[in-house]
This record gives sequence, structure tokens and C-alpha cells, in this order.
Amino acid sequence: MPDRDGGPSEQRSRRVGRPSHRARALLIVFGVLAVLMIGFVMFASLWTDLLWYRSVHYSSVFSTLVWTKVGLFLVFGLVMALTVGANIYLAHRLRPPLSAMSAEQQNLDRYRMGIAPYKKWVLLGICAVVGLIAGGSAASHWRLWLLTINATPFHVKDPQFHKDVSFYAFDLPWYRFLLDFGFAAVLLSLVAAALVHYLYGGLRITSPGGRATAAATSHLSVLLGVFVSLKAVAYWLDRYGLAVKSGGFKATDNWTGLRYVDANAYLPAKTILFCIAVICALLFFATLWRRTWSLPTIGFGLMVLSAILIGGLYPAIVQKFQVQPNEAAKEAPYIQKNIDATRAAYGIKDTQVTPYNGTSSDSATALRSAANTTAGVRLLDPNVVSPTFQQLQRNQGYYQFPSTLDVDRYTVDGQEQDTVVGMRELNVGGIRDNNWINDHFKYTHGYGIVAADGTDVTSGGAPVFTESDLPATGKLGGDKDYQQRIYFGEQTKQYSIVDGPTHELDYAGRTGETTTRYSGSGGVSLKNPVTRAAYAVSFGEPKILYSGAIGKDSKILYNRTPKERVEAVAPWLTIDGDPYPAVVGKHLEWVVDAYTTTNSYPYASRTTLGDTTADSLTDNQRTVVAHQNEVNYIRNSVKATVDAYDGTVTLYQWDTKDPVLKTWMKAFPHTVRPKADIPKDLLAHLRYPQDLFKVQRQLLTTYHVTNAQQFYSGSQAWQVPDDPTATTGKPVPPYYLGLKMPGRSQKDFSLTTTFTPNGQDNLSAFMAVDADASSSDYGTIRILRLPTSPTVDGPKQVQAKINSSNEAAPEINELKQYGSGSKVEYGNLLTVPLNGGLLYIEPVYVRGQINYPLMRKVAVVYGNSTGYQPTLSQALDDVFKVKGGTTPPPTTTPPPTTGTSPPTTTTPPPTTTGTPPPASRDDTALQQALADAQSAYDAGQKAMQKGDWGAYGEAQKKLAAALKRAREAEGQPAEPPKSG
Repeated sequence: MPDRDGGPSEQRSRRVGRPSHRARALLIVFGVLAVLMIGFVMFASLWTDLLWYRSVHYSSVFSTLVWTKVGLFLVFGLVMALTVGANIYLAHRLRPPLSAMSAEQQNLDRYRMGIAPYKKWVLLGICAVVGLIAGGSAASHWRLWLLTINATPFHVKDPQFHKDVSFYAFDLPWYRFLLDFGFAAVLLSLVAAALVHYLYGGLRITSPGGRATAAATSHLSVLLGVFVSLKAVAYWLDRYGLAVKSGGFKATDNWTGLRYVDANAYLPAKTILFCIAVICALLFFATLWRRTWSLPTIGFGLMVLSAILIGGLYPAIVQKFQVQPNEAAKEAPYIQKNIDATRAAYGIKDTQVTPYNGTSSDSATALRSAANTTAGVRLLDPNVVSPTFQQLQRNQGYYQFPSTLDVDRYTVDGQEQDTVVGMRELNVGGIRDNNWINDHFKYTHGYGIVAADGTDVTSGGAPVFTESDLPATGKLGGDKDYQQRIYFGEQTKQYSIVDGPTHELDYAGRTGETTTRYSGSGGVSLKNPVTRAAYAVSFGEPKILYSGAIGKDSKILYNRTPKERVEAVAPWLTIDGDPYPAVVGKHLEWVVDAYTTTNSYPYASRTTLGDTTADSLTDNQRTVVAHQNEVNYIRNSVKATVDAYDGTVTLYQWDTKDPVLKTWMKAFPHTVRPKADIPKDLLAHLRYPQDLFKVQRQLLTTYHVTNAQQFYSGSQAWQVPDDPTATTGKPVPPYYLGLKMPGRSQKDFSLTTTFTPNGQDNLSAFMAVDADASSSDYGTIRILRLPTSPTVDGPKQVQAKINSSNEAAPEINELKQYGSGSKVEYGNLLTVPLNGGLLYIEPVYVRGQINYPLMRKVAVVYGNSTGYQPTLSQALDDVFKVKGGTTPPPTTTPPPTTGTSPPTTTTPPPTTTGTPPPASRDDTALQQALADAQSAYDAGQKAMQKGDWGAYGEAQKKLAAALKRAREAEGQPAEPPKSG
């Protein structure tokens, strides 16, 4: 009787099979876990994005983006999958019977037999792969789809085809995408169908006789006919594409639009090729009845030959024998179209160009008097004094200011003044004990805005602060108690978890730490465990899931820089590289300029934003954020704000006529508020953006010429000069300052720059734009064109004149002797039109052992005269030789205090030897006063190093009193005598 469990071989089989079943089960478990993990990661990303958009009240943007991408993915993915799958299925259905197959095809039996059991799965797999790829590609083109379905007309027609610009900006790019998709679908279908026909005997390669069955011939001919039809459509669209085609030409490397050869050779050639392609496509379709490849082959060969001869050789002949012998005359009409379109597309068509002498015949007295009213000269350079802000106002190592500060306007004591401002932001790297709790729970924010008068410094060369200390006090907020905590800023890039059990540090003082709990509306609640798990996955930090430091009211703050917040809620905007802070009502706000762009404005030359907006100060933080780097149309269409406390993002319509913005406002309704909603307090701080100005000035180096013949010659082309105070070899940055341009009755807050001729250093033009957003002349560009003879010195020549002048060179050497390792740093070289001439003003800073710059001198150049004195007033007196003095004053004696702040950090310079003392000088009292000043300075430095700000303040009072006694003992008048 056989054993119930079977024989030995069966038992061995079971023993061998058990591990196989376990392995299979484990593989299934691991596979399921892997799918679940991948799924949760995808869910976490989508879920956290949704929560973030809800937290900033722009969930409609998220839903529009998601549904648009999903819709494009599904539609185009399905179309591609169905197209390729249908052609594979059709090729399989049209296969010949096995008996009719040749010996060559019978050799493929093993492949057919291998595929046979899995035919459906192979078909589904191929369809899935091509569908996923096509869907993913289509989803990335969501901008094109939203633009074309929401297109707004420009009401401007191109000069060649007389179509509205919206056709090129919104419709043509979408048509190009559809055409490319069609080509991809047909080519994939053609390849897949050909392989199936070959595998199943419809095509033969090596066998004698017929090469294809009638069914295969018809199938492939139709696909080829569709392909050629699409090529005909491409030829037709190429005609319009000539209006936005780029290439180098004469005075510009980014020429866009038709030239003579395009209009008279390429355009008719494209039309002829379109007709040939249509005929060729019909010949392919005719094989459904004729069952022969002869005519389609001939037609296709004719099309290729025509493309070579008509589309390539003929335009080359026209260019060689018609255009080149008289190129200037032939190209003139097309150059003029390019000039007009480019100036319109970049907003520079109304630029006012005025001849300017560059020299003046006015008396020195008249020039000196005019210098007091022509400009509010900004002596405090925001590009230099950040270390000074750091040293005097950082207060703690875990705070920091940006490397380049900002310029704004505030009304102080009833008068508007240019102000240099900076936020005291959080610096996680400066935390003494870095750990997860400190980095993300305790040290969560910065505190306070610091501001200084841009046109004044103390007697020691330090800023005159109008808003300072912790908590901030001063004149910016007036009687308003504004929120000073900074949870969102340019330097704040880490996430923070707030409003939990851990107290958040405001600042530390002599009485201990001042703490707070976040009460703003920003942030995402972590109350839900699923949400915590999603963020733990998204940020790669498991502690978020289980940490006891997170309470039921805790929120997570992230995406905290102003640029990334605005870019996230308006991904269709290009973001300016320099957000700036402002006190607006009871809030600290970041003001962010944003642009709408396109690269499809007909005839307008293109520019690359990354290159055009780069200057000697550009770094990674100040780089423009652009989804479209190469553009040929730009508008500052949106002014955005980001609240520094709760992160609220508000978008305001600024350019009410921009059709690109109107199109996006249709696509994302209720995201941009009307211009009329801009508060007056905010309007006072809006200004002309630097990146737009840089783009416009770069275009104006060429397109200030409006005559086609002169443009063609290139003889009047300019360049933006390199920064003479930097070693980067990059262009000089534009400067904000209050300026009264010739013909204006008052000073305007302006953004200015200079131009030099190509390859030369003399000045060719000065450019200013009215930057005050509350002015009726806002955005008006004015250019002063300098004569070619006699030449006027440019920035590089002026800098060389300052460095080598008899007044400056000895002083620079003396300044370097204030301490070992001292370094002279030059501030912004400001150019000011003055009574027909040009006045150059440059503050000179010294960075000594204290390791932060203080302004010591002011260099002034007017014509061939150079002044170099401790104050601007003295330097102007010196350069214009007024007030009679011919002996220079003792330049090392501290000048009288010009600001409200004490000379906080400057070692009193030694008195100059060899100068006869005034008759009333008391040497004994002078020496004692200088000794007391030195002692007070040393005490202040020690107190600052210890962080004892009370003792520091007392030391500064003693220092100010000692310097005052020193001036009195020396018998120094209120203003020292000026050199002649």
C-alpha cells in the first residue's frame, strides 16, 4: 500500500518547493511594500504641496496646475498609446497566412512563438511606455496650453503677415508642439508597424521577388502619407516662423525677424515646398488603389531635392548675388522693422534722447551753487557698508544682513530722503550650539529693520542710523507700532516649526532672553499625524513624525524666501533678482518686482536674461528667477509683496495694458489684485526695478539708433562700461539717487547708468529713468548724448584720474597707514549732470583692523578739476575753488559731526604735522582730549566684543565729548578752511 504522503521523489519535490513558495511570498511582500512606499512618497509630495498652497490662500493655483497637467498627461498619453497600439494591432491583423510566408520569414517562427503567449501584455506594455513618455512631455507644456486657450490680442500686427502679435506669442508655439507630437506619434507608429509586418511576413528584406504584401504596402503608405502631410503643415508654419527666427546680423548677435533673403527667397521657397509636400502626400495615399511604391518614391525624392535646391541653394544665390553687392539698401526696410519692433517690445520706444555738451562755461560760483540742488548724492554705498551694518547693528552672531543692502525712500522730519535699509535676518550658521531643536524650534526668525541716511555719515565715517537697535527704534515707523519679527526673508532658507512648547528667541539682552510664540496666519498645521508623516518623508527628517517638541498647535514654515514664495504662487512670472524690504503701515513687507515675458514677439531681437542682468554685484542670491531665460518681450506687469511675519503673498497688477498679464489673469483668475488696491503706504516705496532697467540699457546700447542706415553701419553702438571699482570685469551696476535732470524743475528719485563707445573708455551717454512709482513720469527714460569731439571722460578714466591725482594719491597712502592691513575701498562712482557738464562723486572707505569699512573721504571730479576731502561739501568747494582758501585743511582732523549718531567706531586720526596751528590752539588740552578719545574708543571696542551694549553706549558718549573738546582745544572753526 503506498505511503499516504507519496513516494520519496514526491517528498523531495515538496521539500524543494517549500523554499520556492516562501521566496515567492517574500518577493510579493517586498514588491507590495515597495509600491506602497513609492506611492506614499508621491502622495507626500502632492499632499504637502496642497497644504502649502492652502496656507498661502492660493489653492486655486495649485488646482489649476494639477488639473491642467493631469488633463494634458491623460489626453496626449492616451492619444499616443492608442495611435501606436492601433497601428501595431492593425499590422498584426494584416499579416499574411503562415503558408504564404517565405523561407526568410519562417526562420522567425521561434520569435513569433516566443511572443505569442504574451502578445496582449507586450502590446499593453509598449502602449503604456510610449503613453507615459508622451503624457509626461505634454504635461510639461502646460504654459503653452493655458496661453493659447486664454489668449488676449495685442492689437498690434506684424509688418510681414499682418497677424496680431498674439498669434506668435500664444498660438504658434502651441501649434509647433502639436506638430512635434504628431511627428513623434507617426514615426513611432511607422517603426512599430514595420517591425510587426516584418515579424509576421508582411515585409521581406532578403527574399527575391516582392518586398511587401499589398496590405503592408497600404498600411505603411498611409503612415508615410500622414508624415509627409505633417511636413507640409510644418512648411506652412515655417513661413510664420521666419518672423520670430533669430540669428546674428551686423550690429546685433540676436537679430530676430525676416531679412531680404527671408522675404524674397525663403518665404516663396517654403510656399513651394508646402505645395510639393501636399502632392507627395497624395501620392502616398494613392497607393491604397495603385499598390505600387514607384510614384510615392519619385514624389518623396522630388521633395527632398526641392528642399535642397529651393530651400537651401536658391536663398544662398540670392544672398550672394542680390544682397551682398548692395546689402545696406536691401536690408534697410527690414532693419527698420526690427528696430521698431524691438523698441516696442522692451518698452524703450518713447526714450527721450537729448544732446548734451558734457562741459560747462558757467562760473565756479554758479556751479558750486547748482551742485547743492541738482542731486541728493548718496554717500552711503549699499554695496560696501553691509559689513558696517553687521558690526554695529547685528548685535548677535545668529543675526545677519545681506551682503548688498537696499536703497529706498522714507520721509524723515518732514523731508523725503534716500535711505539704505537692511533686514536683521536669522543666521543659523551663527548659532553657538547647533542641534535640531535650536535650528528649527528656538531660533526661528530675525528681528528688526535697520536704516541709515543715504546722504550723510557721522564724523567718523559711520552710517547715520535712522532706525536701529533691538527692538528697533527710530523714524521709519513714525508713531506706528509695526511688527518687527522676520520669519520670511532672503536669508531664511531652512524650515522652522513654530507655536509649539518650545519658546522662540526674539533677542538676547543684558536682562536675559526675550522670547515669543508665533501667532501669524502663515504655516501649515502639524496637528494631523498623516501630515506629520508626509513632512517627515518630504524633508527626510523622521523626528517630525514622533518628536515631543511638536505640539497640537505647531505649524511648519518653509519656502520662506520672498522670491520662491512669489514664484510658487505665480509660476508664470519671471522674478526680479533683488527683493527689498519696506515698512508699510504696521508691517515689514518684502517688495518683489515680477515680469511677464515671451520670446515670440515678431521682429524683436532676443536677449538672455541671465547674461543681460549680470553686473559686478550679481551673485546667486541676486540672480533673476526666470522660467524663460531667452526673451524678446518684457514688462514689469506685477508688483508683489511678501509679509515678513506671516508670509502672506499679495500680487498687484501694475501694467494694466499688458496682454500677456491679461492672458495669465484669465488662466489664474482672482490671483492678481487690481492696481487700484495698492495701499498708499506701499506705493510710496515702489520703484523702477533694476533687472528691467539692465535689460533696457543693454538693448539701448544698440537700439538707441533709430535710423536703419546708421544701425547697419554700427558706428554709433555703445557698451555698458565695466565697474571701475571692481575687478570682476563685469558691467557697472545701475544706481538709485535723487537727481534733477536737465530741463526738470525738481529732483526725481531716479535709476541711472552710463554708456561708453564700443571699445573705448570715454563717455558716450548718460541714462536715467524716473523710478518713483507715485510720479506721473514714472518709467520715462531720458538719455543725454555726449559729443564725440571733444570727448568726455568715462567712469574708468575718472577713476584713474582720482587714483593718480595730487589730492587723492597722498591721502590714500595716508589712509592706509591708520593700521596694519588697512584697505581702501571705493564706493559707487555716481554721475550727476550739472549745468551742461558732468559731476562725478565717489565716497572712499577704509577698512582697518576693525574689519569693516568707514567712509573717510569723498572724491569729486568735474572736468579737469579733482577734489578730495573728508566731506562732500568740502570736496565740492575744493573742486570748484570757492570760498577763497588755497591751503588744504588738515585732512586727518575729524570733520564736524554731520549726522545724529555719534562717531561710534573710528580711531581718532593723528594730527597732521607740519601745518601751523591756529593762534587759539591749546596744545595741552588738545593732547589730553585726544588721549581721552583713544581711551574711550578702546573701551567701546572691548564692550562691543563682550556684547555689553550699555557700556558700549557710555563709551561712545565719552568719545563724542572728547572729540568735541579736541576741536575746541584746536580752535577749529565750524567748517575748516578749504584748499584753493
